[in-house]
Amino acid sequence: VQLQASGGGLVQAGGSLRLSCAASGRTFSNYAMAWFRQAPGKEREFVAAISGGGSRKYYVDSVQGRFTISRDNAKSTVYLQMNSLNPEDTAVYYCAAGVYYPDRDPNRYDFWGQGTQVTVSS
Repeated sequence: VQLQASGGGLVQAGGSLRLSCAASGRTFSNYAMAWFRQAPGKEREFVAAISGGGSRKYYVDSVQGRFTISRDNAKSTVYLQMNSLNPEDTAVYYCAAGVYYPDRDPNRYDFWGQGTQVTVSS
């Protein structure tokens, strides 16, 4: 699976962004999808995951209620809607595909996108 993330940018605190991750190469619905993020000097952190069919979703506590993960299997795309952003959300955001759901361990994901930068100013 090839993954291409997009949608990052610079936004003020309290603002919103929607990230997209387009997949190609294999049957998209066979894979659970996740978003991770990595801030400078920090380890890669799990953000959210969604099952292959899209009915199950799982979030890290720090984004629960602010971020929404979704997918459109007809378009082979997963999204991350981010609302009420704060400076602590600043990071490079990566999408990932794997066979296990939910899984917070980045080492268990098979395919990764290139990352998209999200910067939240105070």
